[in-house]
Amino acid sequence: MENIQTETVRLVEWLSQFGNDPDGGVSRLLYSKEWTAAQKALEQYMQEEGFTTYYDEIGNLYGRLEGSQHPDETIMSGSHVDTVRNGGKYDGQYGIIAALMAMRALKRQYGQPLRTLEVVSFAEEEGSRFPYTFWGSKNLMGVAKKEDVQDIADFNGVPFTEAMEQAGFRFRDGSAEPRTDIKAFVELHIEQGSVLEHEGLSVGVVHSIVGQRRFTVEISGEANHAGTTPMGYRKDAVHAAGRMIQQILDQAQAHGDPLVTTVGKIEVKPNVVNVVPGKALFTLDIRHTDKAELIRFSDEVTELMKRTARKIGVELNIEMWMDEDPVPMNNRILDVLERQCREHNIPFKSMHSGAGHDSQIMAKFVPTAMLFVPSRKGISHNPEEYTSPEQLADGIEALTHALYELAYQA
Repeated sequence: MENIQTETVRLVEWLSQFGNDPDGGVSRLLYSKEWTAAQKALEQYMQEEGFTTYYDEIGNLYGRLEGSQHPDETIMSGSHVDTVRNGGKYDGQYGIIAALMAMRALKRQYGQPLRTLEVVSFAEEEGSRFPYTFWGSKNLMGVAKKEDVQDIADFNGVPFTEAMEQAGFRFRDGSAEPRTDIKAFVELHIEQGSVLEHEGLSVGVVHSIVGQRRFTVEISGEANHAGTTPMGYRKDAVHAAGRMIQQILDQAQAHGDPLVTTVGKIEVKPNVVNVVPGKALFTLDIRHTDKAELIRFSDEVTELMKRTARKIGVELNIEMWMDEDPVPMNNRILDVLERQCREHNIPFKSMHSGAGHDSQIMAKFVPTAMLFVPSRKGISHNPEEYTSPEQLADGIEALTHALYELAYQA
């Protein structure tokens, strides 16, 4: 176990140098020079460990150990190589490193698998450079659309297509059939929350990924003089927004887990000290593992906002701009993960994921499940992101045993 801990930390630090920020974080954005260097370094490492490597058209990197009896049945594991700006050292890349270490250990101990083992380093998941997410897994599953990205650009005005071509890649052939050989996908990831840490557990077995609905709420009242407009005559947009926000969050508290609701952005106009606000805007993020509950709560707070707007005398516009269904993981793969944790005395928790992952794309097409390891204080997308070597090793041990059952047993 000590060797696994030491080697995992070494590989995490090694891969973090590609995009290393002076203050300790990692910035590795899609098709950047740091991204290219990381993929090339991973490719070389895979080759040195006996993997057959290749890229697909858009830059997903694969390392393959051919199966002896069922080469056309692939057991895949990995995660995304890109990061957010000034992100941490574990989000995404730990899942790639873990898959490599697990498959390398199995190859050394048991030789060639019965089914093909394949590690994937997804090109992109975060949406940090361009306004598009899951570019890697969506392309692997054949659902990425050229028209969604061909006219977008990054924060410096660099077009997506130009960045992709400069990195040496191109759009996927739209006439090509998506892969049908992947019989299981298992993603190991940091939790990016604090549940496992609070419960003192090293591994989470993820049974579902939450659905999400996101709204922009705009309130139009009447801007007026702060000193000469009596309280009873006002159409105060902030009064309405404040009451709505308090009611929504109180409702969410009363509803309880696994529902979570966040008001993350608030804007006020004219935003000066001596004017009754005429306009207010806030965003609303609602998540739940059950689609019916997600819809029910969304409808409930929508009616609540409408009643409040009528009472205060303001106009209300609610725009829902994200509506993602919850994604369940595959029961057969979940059974494998839980059984292997029990048989090898790895304490675990069955839990949901409150964040989005490549697994939610993969699960719509292939049998998929996830493993989590703890995040200290729940911190992620931050240089302070940290998981202990012992916990990293526990995650890799659970993954290794699961991949053995999936790829080596008849």
